[in-house]
Amino acid sequence: MTDIPYLTPLSPDQQRAIGVTEPWPLALADRVRFAELDPLNHVNNVAYLIWFETARVTYFKRVGISTYADNAVEPRIVIRRGEIDWLQEMRADEDYVILTRAVDYRTSSFTLQQEIRAGGTVRATFTCVIVLLQPDGSGRMPIPPHVLEVFHRIDGVEKRT
Repeated sequence: MTDIPYLTPLSPDQQRAIGVTEPWPLALADRVRFAELDPLNHVNNVAYLIWFETARVTYFKRVGISTYADNAVEPRIVIRRGEIDWLQEMRADEDYVILTRAVDYRTSSFTLQQEIRAGGTVRATFTCVIVLLQPDGSGRMPIPPHVLEVFHRIDGVEKRT
């Protein structure tokens, strides 16, 4: 992935160039850093969670959920539930891509699916339920219509009836 930009959303063509046959709404490439290794010289489990978070924040900004600039009006974004599967170890200097998309939603919550791929294989997956709360935390906030439009048009989530 030497000519693929790190931590910059990849276009569908860039995703295909690195082996993602069905492009996702968000893909970020990066490389394993020495600081992310454990004493056994593979990536520490916590690093995966940080990588997934980096992609989630970028995704939220891109779909218009939050700019993380105005806590007085933007929703509080809470992970209600998350499930991670570590499928194959990763080591120093490996290039990887983090993929992110919405797969389901309700009135004030939605499910995100994420994958980390490297060397042509899925190394870890993370599925989480995100809840939007009012800026002051007083209750749930409905998903804004412009975000639902992205879920439908770009992520391919089926409209609820």
